[in-house]
Amino acid sequence: MALPPLLLLQDIALTFGGTPLIESADLSVSPGERACLVGRNGSGKSTLLKIAAGQIEADSGKRFVQPGATVRYLAQEPDLSGYPNMLAYVEAGLGPGDDPYRARYLLEQLGLTGEERPSDLSGGEARRAALAHVLAPEPDILLLDEPTNHLDLPAIEWLEGELRSLRSALVLISHDRRFLESLSQSTVWLDRGRTRRMDQGFAHFEEWRDQVLEQEEAEHHKLGRKLVAEADWLRYGVTARRKRNVRRLGNLHAMRQQYRDRKRAVGTVSMTLAEAEQSGTLVVEAEGVSKSYGERPIVSNLSLRILRGDRLGIIGPNGAGKTTLINLLTGNLPPDSGRVRLGANLQMVTLDQRRASLDPNATVAETLTGGRGDSVTIGGQTKHVIGYMKDFLFSPEQARTPVGVLSGGERNRLMLARALAQPSNLLVLDEPTNDLDLETLDLLQEMITDYSGTVILVSHDRDFLDRTVSSVLVSEGEGRWIEYAGGYSDMVAQRGQGVRARTVEKEVKPRNAEKPAAASSVQARRKLSFNEQHDLKTLPKRMEELEAKIAKVQEILADPELYSRDPARFQKAMDALTQLQAELHAAEERWLELEMLREELEG
Repeated sequence: MALPPLLLLQDIALTFGGTPLIESADLSVSPGERACLVGRNGSGKSTLLKIAAGQIEADSGKRFVQPGATVRYLAQEPDLSGYPNMLAYVEAGLGPGDDPYRARYLLEQLGLTGEERPSDLSGGEARRAALAHVLAPEPDILLLDEPTNHLDLPAIEWLEGELRSLRSALVLISHDRRFLESLSQSTVWLDRGRTRRMDQGFAHFEEWRDQVLEQEEAEHHKLGRKLVAEADWLRYGVTARRKRNVRRLGNLHAMRQQYRDRKRAVGTVSMTLAEAEQSGTLVVEAEGVSKSYGERPIVSNLSLRILRGDRLGIIGPNGAGKTTLINLLTGNLPPDSGRVRLGANLQMVTLDQRRASLDPNATVAETLTGGRGDSVTIGGQTKHVIGYMKDFLFSPEQARTPVGVLSGGERNRLMLARALAQPSNLLVLDEPTNDLDLETLDLLQEMITDYSGTVILVSHDRDFLDRTVSSVLVSEGEGRWIEYAGGYSDMVAQRGQGVRARTVEKEVKPRNAEKPAAASSVQARRKLSFNEQHDLKTLPKRMEELEAKIAKVQEILADPELYSRDPARFQKAMDALTQLQAELHAAEERWLELEMLREELEG
């Protein structure tokens, strides 16, 4: 028998400025359910979540919350004012029966001391504090609007694990595909003011959406309706773009294999590469590059080659020095030692995190063409500005629209379109996915994979990295950077773990040294989480299994004639051995870490 819902919205309608935003929306959240709320930018997702949280009142419809059920809401821009420090802010979210030590535990896990003042926080730190505030009481219902915004990879992966361990029901809005796929069990699609529900997670959403849109389009054609509205053109173009991107993934896998083969063959073709470098094959070459700020190393003895057509992703926690590394590789910052050599005839276009401002009085077409003519050049190919606008979900009618009246999502798309429209053979993208909706992410992926030049990008979006890059350069701490072939998932398989938080951050931002006893008390009173207990129990068996697999692979490699008889099998066995050993090392490190923690907590 199904449990009654903790939260129920029925036939919600809301109008802003005479324009209906939500016409007939429903949302039902049962105990322990994990739902994601999806839709295009401007469709009303955040507004519907605010109605669910009781923050705003709908024009019509019904909102019901089970008596006694606790609801916590994470806004995109949390208000932290009125509190002396972040510990007081997080503790304010606790109820009478909640564990007071959980506030300090969450702040510690999110890289904060609790002593920070609201006025001193960066955007990322404010988001971390707000997360601790809503997670501390472990409410019955958590409503999270873009919880991964401004978080780095270690924080995103920690948050995934924390939410997975909670018994709270979740409703998530996020543009992070991997985050939604990992956590959601049902999907609510807000489209044209109405909601549709699918009792499956986000991993199945795009296929389901395509089926719904194809059925609608067929029905419209049966009625003899000509689809001329901009919204319909944008909506029904999604299916074709996704199918094109599926084909592009095959090309990306081929590119990664070529990259692996090239890396293995570097030692034997150096003379050939030297001859080719003068023809523009070499884009960036770093030899023994180091850079430090004070006593803190950012890059230590890095040697790296980027060739024409490479797609390099740069990965690391906040503060690892990713932007500094880009500036070193592009010649905008001199190294302390070593040298960086740039290839000949480079035309570089950069999109940084600050996103260069747009002229609000210029039209969309003028912004893209620079006011010169009616065409743009992409990767050496000329394209009419109207066709290029369509690639970024702008209708032809918007060519003369002033930039100042565009929505935030449209301005983000326009900035990307303008950057990509500039003649270039090297694209440098620093956090290009920030604040982009799923459709725009699809378009950016499409443009990068079609781009004929070289791409260097920094991103915390794991799915985006998997879909676009041929290799990743990962911060290993203390200024060390290691390159792995493939995307983020390939790196995790080879490395045995994801990206960890920068441990030296504690030295840069010291914890409160005046209260060691309180910190010790917090650590002593906390218990192992369910996930930690589960890992501690199952890891020994996992390590035994890995050791047995390693032994079998080593038996295969013990054959002295294997390489000459079957080179492909030899290479496959070597790759398998490397991955298994990395997994075993990660499992051993995790088990040792948990065993020491258990002894400390029980001691």
